[in-house]
Amino acid sequence: MAFPFMEAVVGFMILVYLFETYLDVRQHIALKLTTLPRPLVGVISQEKFEKSRAYSLDKSYFHFVHGFVTIIMDSVILYFGILPWFWKRSGEFLVYAGLNAENEILHTLAFLAGVMFWSQITDLPFSLYSTFVIEARHGFNKQTLRLFFMDMIKGIALSVVIGPPIVAAIIVIAQKGGPYLAIYLWAFMFVVSLVMMTLYPILIAPLFNKFTPLPDGDLRIKIENLASSLKFPLKKLFVVDGSTRSSHSNAYMYGFFKNKRIVLYDTLIQQCKDNNEEVVAVIAHELGHWKLNHTTYSFIAVQILSLLQFGGYTLVRNSKDLFQSFGFDTQPVLIGLVLFQHTVMPLQHVVNFLLNLVSRAFEFQADAFAKKLGYAAPLRAGLIKLQEENLSAMNTDPWYSAYHYSHPPLVERLAAIDEPDKKTD
Repeated sequence: MAFPFMEAVVGFMILVYLFETYLDVRQHIALKLTTLPRPLVGVISQEKFEKSRAYSLDKSYFHFVHGFVTIIMDSVILYFGILPWFWKRSGEFLVYAGLNAENEILHTLAFLAGVMFWSQITDLPFSLYSTFVIEARHGFNKQTLRLFFMDMIKGIALSVVIGPPIVAAIIVIAQKGGPYLAIYLWAFMFVVSLVMMTLYPILIAPLFNKFTPLPDGDLRIKIENLASSLKFPLKKLFVVDGSTRSSHSNAYMYGFFKNKRIVLYDTLIQQCKDNNEEVVAVIAHELGHWKLNHTTYSFIAVQILSLLQFGGYTLVRNSKDLFQSFGFDTQPVLIGLVLFQHTVMPLQHVVNFLLNLVSRAFEFQADAFAKKLGYAAPLRAGLIKLQEENLSAMNTDPWYSAYHYSHPPLVERLAAIDEPDKKTD
């Protein structure tokens, strides 16, 4: 008797949904607490705390609804054979259009076009509500409807331009890969990731935001001096107009080898305008990730996991039982990848949890690095200000944060920053 892959996948999806909903309920209860965590009393203003509670609770209620609708749709699509039905319909569409439905590349692209259209339609109400109701209600949304839909159209256009060549290449490699298929697929996706990391900040990101050099002045001098002291090969220092879409703030860096760039959100500069040291401290934290090779370690881990996944895929790609369990009477390459991803979901959840543990450890190390450079006080102040201005959750359930958060809660970060000082007193 063939193993019931589909029933097992749907059953696991529902179990994960129930578990994560339990964690969401725990977090919702924490968000409803009317008092600040003891370490934040006198640090976070009561006004900001109340605004944070209201914002977090709104997002929590929204998440309950969105999560319920999503699990219902995903379960129905898998259990009632919508995927194989849609695969057949996409082939019929090709025939109707006068194209060869036996061409797997064309058939796959037609299928993906339909899936993309469906996902855009079903996700649109949630995106609109999140942006123009929740984010707007709490003063974060700066987008107009026109800008929102322009971004959506640009995203679709990029998918249409970039997606087909990659999908076609994957299908050809899978068809001709032989015993070294996993290595070929990994090598191809490795090259694609490098190309995308190179092109995204240069060609793609500017389609959505405006990047301008950080003006000369005290802030620029401090950041350049910090980078120079650490031998960080800073080539360009940008400000991005994040305020055109949201009041949330951030900073990041990118680039390969000796061509590094740092990007500051204009909202971050505005929020810390009274103390440039806070911005520099945030950059010191980011440079800590670079100096401690966190980015390299993370990239290597992702590549190892990718290679293992492709290796697993090669073991099951010819399994008729897997395809038949989900209602397919053929074995298309891309469908095989999709089904394989569903079957290894239990392992993926474990891996994601472990990656979050590593990420949180990296965050503590980067904070400690900035502290060693003498930025403990401004980093502490900057983290508090970012927490306040972004209305991030002040009260967090420990189980929820351990499972979901890639960054430690503010209380834990402040305690870690303060701890060495207490030991030396």
